[in-house]
Amino acid sequence: MARLISFDMDGTLEIGDPPGRITMAMVRRALELGYIIGSASDKPVPLQKIMWERNGIEVSFAIHKQNLDGVRAQFEAETYQHIGDTNIDEHYAVMHGFEYLDVARDFDEPWMLD
Repeated sequence: MARLISFDMDGTLEIGDPPGRITMAMVRRALELGYIIGSASDKPVPLQKIMWERNGIEVSFAIHKQNLDGVRAQFEAETYQHIGDTNIDEHYAVMHGFEYLDVARDFDEPWMLD
């Protein structure tokens, strides 16, 4: 069964504002490993989609982070993870049954390794 990871953008991804520690190479590695990936951010959804398209990455979802429950309902996965950089990210992840990964400290997932 697939694993699903949701990315916050600002402060988490290198393409965010401010930039974060997660590179597009890491995101591509997650795709190669078979993860279902997408974004759950405060950014408007059309802007999230543009940012992914500009980087040549096809995502399965782009939503506002308070709607992570919809992602869980739409995709069947073995694990659900959300990576972010704020207590708001953690709040919504935990509220909707996702494991929360803090970009500043949780850096040992297979897709994060060089």
